[in-house]
Amino acid sequence: MLSFAWIILVFPLLGLLINLIFGKRLGKSFIAFVAGAAVFASFLTAVGLAFALLGLPEDARSVTVPLWSWIHIGDFAVDFALLIDPLSVVMALVVTGVGFIIHWYAATYMLVDDKHQDLSLRLYGRFFIYLNFFILMMLTLVLANNYLQLYVGWEGVGLASYLLIGFWFYKPSAADAGKKAFIVNRVGDFGLALAIMWLFLLFGKQAGSLAFKDIFAALPGAPDAAIAALTGVTLLLLLAATGKSAQIPLFVWLPDAMEGPTPVSALIHAATMVTAGVYMIARSHPLFELAPTTMAVVAWIGALTALMAASIAIVQTDLKRILAYSTISQLGYMFLGVGVGAYTAGVFHLMTHAFFKALLFLTAGSVMHAMHGELNIDLMGGLRKKMPKTYWQFLIGAAALAGFPLLAGFWSKDAILYEAFLKSPLLWGVGIFTALLTAFYSFRAVYRAFHGEPRSEHAEHAHEQSPGMTFPLWFLAAGALFAGLLGLPAMFGEHANVLGAWLGPVFADLGGTEHGSESLELILFLVSSSIALLGIFLAYARYIPEWGWAKSLQNLFSPLQNTLEHKYWVDEFYMAVIVNPLRRLANWFYRVFDGRFIEGAVNGVGAYTVRAGDYVARAQTGVLGMYALSFFVGVVLILLYFLLW
Repeated sequence: MLSFAWIILVFPLLGLLINLIFGKRLGKSFIAFVAGAAVFASFLTAVGLAFALLGLPEDARSVTVPLWSWIHIGDFAVDFALLIDPLSVVMALVVTGVGFIIHWYAATYMLVDDKHQDLSLRLYGRFFIYLNFFILMMLTLVLANNYLQLYVGWEGVGLASYLLIGFWFYKPSAADAGKKAFIVNRVGDFGLALAIMWLFLLFGKQAGSLAFKDIFAALPGAPDAAIAALTGVTLLLLLAATGKSAQIPLFVWLPDAMEGPTPVSALIHAATMVTAGVYMIARSHPLFELAPTTMAVVAWIGALTALMAASIAIVQTDLKRILAYSTISQLGYMFLGVGVGAYTAGVFHLMTHAFFKALLFLTAGSVMHAMHGELNIDLMGGLRKKMPKTYWQFLIGAAALAGFPLLAGFWSKDAILYEAFLKSPLLWGVGIFTALLTAFYSFRAVYRAFHGEPRSEHAEHAHEQSPGMTFPLWFLAAGALFAGLLGLPAMFGEHANVLGAWLGPVFADLGGTEHGSESLELILFLVSSSIALLGIFLAYARYIPEWGWAKSLQNLFSPLQNTLEHKYWVDEFYMAVIVNPLRRLANWFYRVFDGRFIEGAVNGVGAYTVRAGDYVARAQTGVLGMYALSFFVGVVLILLYFLLW
């Protein structure tokens, strides 16, 4: 089975090619079926790879499957190959599994556009071609066995996200959001390119490759100067990760990405693109372990991003933007996890987050359809009775996001917070306060959108969506409820952490990790549970009975309202310090160089050509005698030339 791992890439490639060539002739049902079947086939392949790895001894669960010879220069060689190990298989399962549910949902959702008009066959086909391309590039990224191939997938995912975010290209806001995502990510991608070049100079020549295992194998015998340089390399890798995973300072593109269709929001923000940075750090953990300064920076960037985004989410009124800032915040938790060396916990939260965040985005899409495009939670209300299935699905997703005890999000978030406490109680304090905010804004969305009385005509006439949109979401709801059982903490038994045991061979080189006592783990477990329940209760008190003390408590934070609504003015800062000065510089160059020199030279050549043409045109008199005389003189001159020379 492992030798046929390459077919996991072939299926989405075939899906997009078939739809590209035949889709217009065979209709929307054919397009949706082919695209979804391609991703489902890749998911089944990933399941087969997981079972194939299980049949191997733990120390042999890392298999390289070469596809073709790529770059061979002297002793240096980079092949296009797949790395099949527990980490890459987990990522492939998440990408294809959640990706298939999103394709299934999108088949019905995309029958109409965001104006509730029938979507043309051409646009419908283009959408699913882009989705298959996205899955193909994400699989290329997570299954790459070397940094250069990872970079190909990294850039491919960036291109696919640009095409999908700006899918409603006739809307200026969507076109601008696509460009913003593309440009901001280019900043991070530049860091990744520099890091790969630096790795080549430090270890690539010695290893004769850029494959992960060869680079990591070259670390023990490397000179001290090379090891010291790893701080710079890993900081560049971190820069790349902050771009793809929307962390400080490159998080500003992700909220605007809501301009894309809702299935795109679910695909990008849940299981795929935004997790690429977390995956890359986990995959490169031998480099980061030798750069403790970078590890501390990763942890603090994650903690501060989680807090910042959660604080912004509590004042947002757009349902999808609440979820967008929630994504940034939850990615911050993942960075916190990998930053403190809890790679398994970070990947665990990546997996559970894929379930409940995809669930939340897709239910938000159902609400958006029912509300005829309206996403303002202040104009909703009463949807619990109008859309009972969607309500329960959103409630499950919100509870998992809030860290409600025993749900998937609780177990994974608690694992990160526990490891953070062992490293730094201050990091834990930031994380636990963020958990309080998370529980509050999650149920603020539940209560404002689904409870109470309808607050608009659209809410009054809302109705449940078709089974094509509601039925697939029960699979995500099941994941949000039970996926946490794969990573139970050690206090439930030595073998309770199934995911930890599965990922053990990947992170085995870390040696012994710090462990607290079971009593400490239980105390932190109870604190996390209490914090989640407190946040949910505060949201209830403020938005259901609207008790006076809850309003008074909210008023205490009113001085921060303006700052939070303006998202700490980060976008305005970037516009003032970076974008506008660059625009002024570009305009100056246009006026001085382009306008005067380049356009002057081009216009001058054009004017000279026109004048020369006018001069030559005067010789065309139309008199046959003049033409005969000119012909005669020419013949005489040619004869004289040959006779004299």
